[in-house]
Amino acid sequence: MPSSVAPGQRQSAGRTPAPPGSSTPPPTTPGTESGPSPHRSAFRPDIEGLRAVAVLAVLAFHAEIPGLQGGFVGVDVFFVISGYLITGLLVREAITTGRIRLGDFFSRRARRLLPSAAVVLVAVAAVGAWLTVPLRRADLEHDVLAAALSFVNWRFVAQQTDYLAAGHDQSPLLHFWSLAVEEQFYFFWAPLLAVAGLCVARAVRRGRAVRAAVAVVAAVLVLGSFVLSLYWTQGSASLAYLATPSRIWQFGVGALLALLPWHLMRGPRPLRLLCGWAGAAAIGWCVVRYDHTTPYPGFAALVPTLATAAVILAAIPGRGERDVQGGYGVGRLLAMRAPRAVGRLSYTLYLWHWPVLVLAEARLGTLGWPAKTALTLAAVLPALATMYGVERPLRRSRTVSAYTRRGLSVGVTAIVLPVALALTVGTTTLQLLGDTKPLDPQSLPAGAASGPQLLVRQPGAPLPGGPVVPGPAQARKDFPPDGGCQVAPAATRSPDCLFGAVNSPDRIVLLGDSHAGQWFSPLLGLAAERGWALQELVKQGCPLPRIAVHSPQLGRAYRECDTWRTHALERLRQQPRPRLVVISSLNRYTADEKLLARGWEETLRPLRELGVPVVYVEDTPVPGKDVPACVSGHLDSPDACAFSRRESQRPDPLARRIASGALPGVRSVGVNEVLCPGDGPTCPAVLDRVLLYRDDAHLTNAAAVVLAARLERLLTQAGALPASGTTGNPAGRRPGPDGWVRLLRDDFEGPAGSPPSPAVWLHDTGTCYPGCPAPQWGTGEIETMTASTDNVRLDGKGALEIVPTRKDGRWSSGRIETRRSDFAAPPGGTLRIEASIALPDVTGPKAAGYWPAFWTLGAPLRDGYTGWPGVGELDVMESVNGRDTVFGTLHCGVLGGGPCKEPAGLSSAPQKCPGCRTAFHSYAVEVDRTVGAEEVRWYLDGRVYHRVAASRMDAGTWKRAVDHGLFLILNVAIGGELPRQDGASPGPATEPGHPMRVDHVTVSTRTA
Repeated sequence: MPSSVAPGQRQSAGRTPAPPGSSTPPPTTPGTESGPSPHRSAFRPDIEGLRAVAVLAVLAFHAEIPGLQGGFVGVDVFFVISGYLITGLLVREAITTGRIRLGDFFSRRARRLLPSAAVVLVAVAAVGAWLTVPLRRADLEHDVLAAALSFVNWRFVAQQTDYLAAGHDQSPLLHFWSLAVEEQFYFFWAPLLAVAGLCVARAVRRGRAVRAAVAVVAAVLVLGSFVLSLYWTQGSASLAYLATPSRIWQFGVGALLALLPWHLMRGPRPLRLLCGWAGAAAIGWCVVRYDHTTPYPGFAALVPTLATAAVILAAIPGRGERDVQGGYGVGRLLAMRAPRAVGRLSYTLYLWHWPVLVLAEARLGTLGWPAKTALTLAAVLPALATMYGVERPLRRSRTVSAYTRRGLSVGVTAIVLPVALALTVGTTTLQLLGDTKPLDPQSLPAGAASGPQLLVRQPGAPLPGGPVVPGPAQARKDFPPDGGCQVAPAATRSPDCLFGAVNSPDRIVLLGDSHAGQWFSPLLGLAAERGWALQELVKQGCPLPRIAVHSPQLGRAYRECDTWRTHALERLRQQPRPRLVVISSLNRYTADEKLLARGWEETLRPLRELGVPVVYVEDTPVPGKDVPACVSGHLDSPDACAFSRRESQRPDPLARRIASGALPGVRSVGVNEVLCPGDGPTCPAVLDRVLLYRDDAHLTNAAAVVLAARLERLLTQAGALPASGTTGNPAGRRPGPDGWVRLLRDDFEGPAGSPPSPAVWLHDTGTCYPGCPAPQWGTGEIETMTASTDNVRLDGKGALEIVPTRKDGRWSSGRIETRRSDFAAPPGGTLRIEASIALPDVTGPKAAGYWPAFWTLGAPLRDGYTGWPGVGELDVMESVNGRDTVFGTLHCGVLGGGPCKEPAGLSSAPQKCPGCRTAFHSYAVEVDRTVGAEEVRWYLDGRVYHRVAASRMDAGTWKRAVDHGLFLILNVAIGGELPRQDGASPGPATEPGHPMRVDHVTVSTRTA
């Protein structure tokens, strides 16, 4: 089955003609749409036969009959015919009556075109709801809605110009794009002609004036539209093919045929014969010689367009002529009974054949051309039924045609019915699909670093039940969160695209196509754990090996890819050396291994010259089918969506060469042993409840995140990535003797005066989070937080110092957060956060306004820094005004009361600690998620002094407060509401320079 409408892809299905019946002339009567010139109207049987030729070519193309791959040129034939007939009709009316009755015009078109289209739309919506899976059904109902409202071509433009949205199944209504183009054109063209007619209505020779005015307008439109078509053909094949502005010129060519004084010509009959047969031969040549590699429309569309004009022109009677067909003209052949019969059926046959093909394949799977040909022939039956049961009765009905408003009412009804059905079925389907909101990566289960299982769990242990994650509708949109850094086909350079610790001198470079881009999230996490930056240089559909390819989106040779690749490699040569370069690319741009090897050599040579580790991540399986759509129909049995191991995993010549030692300095890693485990004939679409693919080729971001631990192990074992040391939580780390798994420990080792490790901590600066509505941190603190070592530094003896200072009456201090925000209690387990802290050694009036703290906030707060206090805050330790007491607090719920009595929170009583200013003491909080006994506990030197049980609040509030990741904060504030309530505020006597010292910070988890 054709896979895309974009020229340049295998069998562009979108190359389907305008609805051939849209301009079907009725039997001859003066003033009908079939007139050959603005002067006289006569039925043109040859045009009816010409439509038959065009529609048969399109049907053969869609049936994939060998040798007829250029049948998509039928679109040009129908657009020219339509422009000729409709313009002739409108101009004759303007000449005869002095005006154009737009109501009558649109009434006629509505009753002739829309009811048949509505029958097909309703049938597709109903049958599609039965034959298609939910996710595809939702797409289909959107298509029905867009087709009924005549803007479906723009919907398909949006879908097919987006490389990252590729991989979806064909729409049964893809062919409706041309009807939308025609209707949009005539909503513009008919009023324009009406205005032109009114402007010259009082001219002495009205006929000549009308024709001249409209011809000038048509000529301008033809020229402008053709230039635009050439431009878009070079930049976006789908836009050029499907968009209305790039097709106007073909209607305009037909219009000029109807406007210029061809009737005055008396050309010799042999020349007429030659013109007609040459045109017909040219159409046939296009059908046979054009294919998916033809840049289209562009200059190539001139041939079928002008050829159609030649066929029409050859049979326009000249001065004193009635019939110019003769016994040998092509028009005589076209006017025979069989072509005319097919021509009369062409509109409804066109409407029915494509849905029959697509819906049959949705049920039966991919079909060969003989089966498609049989199905196309079978489409004649509903086409005949629609023509005789709907189209002709309404077109010939005196009741309907008697009044303009009745025809318009028929058209409105034909729009409303499919729209209502689409909305009904679509809404029901969306409810079936469940949550469509973006997936929170923090909610994903931990991935295993090794072994055959995707997720961390004991061997043989059953997988916890639950829905597939992400859901099928979520998977479609589960892209890496890298903004616009996977640059589109038309781009030739990547933006800076630095993420993580952007000021770090160390960085990982991710380089390649979209199959490299799918590793963005795990690599960003690995870089952040080490305090590095991640630089992404990724271009859609662009092979990293230096080989020439064709771009389906651009519809031509992918020159932008070569330019981008050259620039990216030169950019890496000129920039400071990275710590690691990770490369990846789709492994099927070419089957020529020698060509591929040469291409890789040319790309890898400058990368190896950088003198840094280069790691090739082997290409992941390519399912070759719309995986989320399949899973949406098999939520209870996703194994039904498994795909061929052999077809999805092709041999990887580069991985073999790396393994042989032929490319020193380049290493290879792969995760396919877990994505496609075992040695059976198929690979899974869903593994351990994780939906692995977002389309027919790319991993979901969720799958990539779950694979982060495995990728870290592989990179570390390959010697390309240093161990994370005191940061991170390498998956698979074994619990210690006490049963705790350490996620983080920082002992603040380092030279005196140096900042804390940027791999672990980031600085908050200024007086509030970005975009925060408050003028100061917290509740009115007066300090400005800085990243200066005057305020935050190591003491050189294994401790961190956070020092409030005052200069020129202005206070500054320090506030640091962990980079990681995923510290969370495992289901049924416990999270423990602990620090050894010595409070600022100052008391009395000199300590007025001092507010040291060690605390946490819920990770969701980092998404815009909104949602407090509902996201949860755990104050592990706070002390104010130099008192010999400390306390802990849980903030949750809502401001102004609520279950946590905000803004005060659920606080402990002050705990006496007279030595807390002069020595280190241990402060800890535990989030215990043990089923039936959930609570948060606060410790001072190992003694529990405060508890808040889940039973103190409703389940929703508790879940929002603790059932997510946390990030840790250390700071010393000056001033604010809490010191003020304690009876002191900073003043002249407050003495700066007394640090809070932190010996270590530890985060651990323990399962039940």
